[in-house]
Order: sequence, then C-alpha cells, then structure tokens
Amino acid sequence: MKLAYALCGSFCTHARSLEAMKVLASKHEVTAVLSEAARDTDTRFGRADTLHRTVTGISGASPILSIKAAEEQITGGGFDAVIVSPCTGNTLAKIANGITDSTVTMCVKAQLRCRRPVVIALATNDGLGANLRSIAMTLEKKNVFFVPFGQDSPSGKPTSLVCDFTLVEATLEHAVRGIQIQPLLI
Repeated sequence: MKLAYALCGSFCTHARSLEAMKVLASKHEVTAVLSEAARDTDTRFGRADTLHRTVTGISGASPILSIKAAEEQITGGGFDAVIVSPCTGNTLAKIANGITDSTVTMCVKAQLRCRRPVVIALATNDGLGANLRSIAMTLEKKNVFFVPFGQDSPSGKPTSLVCDFTLVEATLEHAVRGIQIQPLLI
C-alpha cells in the first residue's frame, strides 16, 4: 500500500508513533508528513531537525512540509490511506469542522475528497473535555477511522485520551476495507 503518515505536535507520543511508522514502512511505501508544530518546534522530547531526519530515514524520502505540497501530492498521489499519528485535539477539531489551514488538515481534506480512508491516532489532553464534541463529529464522518483509544492517566489527567499506537497497523487494515476496528474504547 501507499501511505501518508502525518505527525502532529503531541510530542510526548512521538516515540510511540514513530515505532508504528517503522512497522508500516517495513511493509508499505510510506510518505511522511509533518505538521507545522512538529516541523518547527524543539521540545524536551526532541528537536525538530532530529524528527525531520528520523522520518526521512524511516520513509526514505523528505516529508511533506507545506499545505501546497500536501494538496498536490495527496490529491494526485493515489494514497491508499492517510494516517494522522499522533492526532492532536487541535487538528481533530479542525478535521471535525472542515478547517483546512495546515499541512496535515490539507492531507486529510485531499484524501477525503478522493473518498479514501483516513486513520486517526488520537493523543489529546482534552479528549473528555472540549474535544469530546470533535471526537463525536469525526466518528460520524465517512472514511474516517480511529485507532482504539482510552484514558492514559485517569487520576492525573482525567480528560486525557491516547490511542494504542500498537494498533495503528490493525486499524489501517480494517480501514482500507471500510471497517472501524473494535473495540474502539479501551
């Protein structure tokens, strides 16, 4: 399969997401995509230039880094799926409301325009707060599939939700057949 693998700014989950990306890249053609935050931000979890080098090494090519490149490459590229991993609450809210103002949201819009699957690997501290509505709205969208998710720290961060990154591949396999993997909530 030909896959676009988009990383957003949930920096604390990048290591787990990159492991999932490596698994997919060992079996499929993977094109990396970096959100503006992932592309430009150095954090205690890593430097932006290191992330860029890492995804280039995994995929074997430079990542998609701009809205223009995303529109051109995804619309005409015949991607079997776009995977947003990790997908932040900010990006999810934009997807839910049809806002296309970033590289990742353009990838999603272009993929959905082609009526092909989008896999969401959620990682948000506000999933059971302000982003709960965005989750519900996105679950209702045709061709959007979620990696199973649950609370990652119920007592410390009661509204935080994170997917099980080890299920990205299984979710993808279901999504290309038009099926939401179950159980969704873990």
